[in-house]
Amino acid sequence: MDKALLDTDIFSEVLKGINVNVAAKATAYHAAFRRYTTSLITLLEIVKGYHKVNREDRIQQFLVLAPFVEWLTLDQNSAETAGRILGDLERTGQPIGRADPMIAAIALRYDLILVTGNTTHYQRIQSLGYHLRLDNWKL
Repeated sequence: MDKALLDTDIFSEVLKGINVNVAAKATAYHAAFRRYTTSLITLLEIVKGYHKVNREDRIQQFLVLAPFVEWLTLDQNSAETAGRILGDLERTGQPIGRADPMIAAIALRYDLILVTGNTTHYQRIQSLGYHLRLDNWKL
């Protein structure tokens, strides 16, 4: 099993523990690496989602887990790559927002497989020539 960056949708599924495919793959991954790897963009997205629906209690429950996760940041290299991806997507009429290009750039920066259930957005990035490796634990 290769080390991977969990996209927000998959990390959320891991936390819920409902999808049996995701749960099985997450258990195997955690056994191999002893922690999950995701990005601070995912932290931002999860906090935003709970805050939007006034669930401060869920934010606090989530943040208790934060020390047990490997959080990767958007450094200068990945920010530059994200900017290029965003520009390429907009130039070709395929915008997907800002979060996904940043997450993709972090995966590229650390040469990690990006685990996502949202493959259509990330396949747009691949089609532009970026060597982004994808896996979908939902399947």
